[in-house]
Amino acid sequence: MPVVEVAAGIIHRDGRYLIARRKPGVHLGGFWEFPGGKRETGESLVECLQRELFEELTIRVDVPIPYRIVRHEYPERTVELHFFCCAIEEGEAAPVDCEEIRWVLPEELARFEFPPADRVIIDALQSDAKKERAGQ
Repeated sequence: MPVVEVAAGIIHRDGRYLIARRKPGVHLGGFWEFPGGKRETGESLVECLQRELFEELTIRVDVPIPYRIVRHEYPERTVELHFFCCAIEEGEAAPVDCEEIRWVLPEELARFEFPPADRVIIDALQSDAKKERAGQ
């Protein structure tokens, strides 16, 4: 089974994260996700993330910082998700190629239905936020 490489942005602002809802009719349609997309041939993961965020949300981000890599096997494909932390440098996020977007606090992430591969990222972000609040 081929591996699909994906770059996803953990975009933060004022203690909140930007999440996007996938359009119906696509793989995992209706689920919420950290925005991004599939890497194209000859493209670096950072280039992929920057392109996808501009196409999906009309934003440009600062230099993405690698956060975590998650490999997940779905029945129809294996995905390797490369998550990057970043902030908006230019533009205001608008749902161009997704159903809708929201800015949510780390503790609110569990209220949204994400694909199984994203669970580890949500847990990590919530843990990071607790440590930050505790001053660690």
